Amino acid sequence: MALQIPEPTTVAASAETLATAVFRRLRADILDGRLVPGARLKVQELAESYGVGAAPLREALAQLAAEGLARRIEQRGFRVAEADPVHLAGLIRTRCLVEPLALRESVGRGDAAWEDALAGAERRLARLPRSLDPARYVRNPEWEAAHIAFHRALVAACDAPPLLAFCERLREEADRYRALAGVVAFRKRDVAGEHAAIAAAALDRDADRAADLLTQHLATTGDFVQRAMIENRQGRAGGSRRRADTTGR
Repeated sequence: MALQIPEPTTVAASAETLATAVFRRLRADILDGRLVPGARLKVQELAESYGVGAAPLREALAQLAAEGLARRIEQRGFRVAEADPVHLAGLIRTRCLVEPLALRESVGRGDAAWEDALAGAERRLARLPRSLDPARYVRNPEWEAAHIAFHRALVAACDAPPLLAFCERLREEADRYRALAGVVAFRKRDVAGEHAAIAAAALDRDADRAADLLTQHLATTGDFVQRAMIENRQGRAGGSRRRADTTGR
């Protein structure tokens, strides 16, 4: 039997599909904090970890760089984009302007189905532990998924797809930073209480109060992330000083 060689278009489509799949996995790992800000993205290690070749991986990394989630280092490959305090401050301020607006619209337009969906999302989130370990912060993927669902449910009745898409993009971008704050915020913040209060105000059709509570919620998250970034910088500086002292002896 003669060897059948795939058409070039089929090969190209397969490569593109693989690169897209790798891009989505890498993007999710960055946004979820599994690949931390500043981490080196080594092609060989990632290719082995994700079970793909170097070509689709490099294409995926280039897509991440175009999106701002990775940074290309000349002659040295890629790194996860650093956590930038200035960028974070602008991001939080934008969320505080945009998401309460979407929530106001959602409260005004939401029907009984929206109320049921929001109440259910808040209950599901409240039942899940924030951390897998009650003694220390260990990220709980189920809580994270329910948290996303709750915030989506809040604004779901907004009936303005471009605004909702913008809110989603901002939330995804903020999640990369929020992952840094888990250790700092754990046991120092009643996140469940904040969510319950926002949901209650929205279901009471008190748009002003719901929007104000959501603004406070987002701003508080930003404050904790800023604290986490400061502590991380101080920890790295302390480690550098200790290494210098050891080298100098």
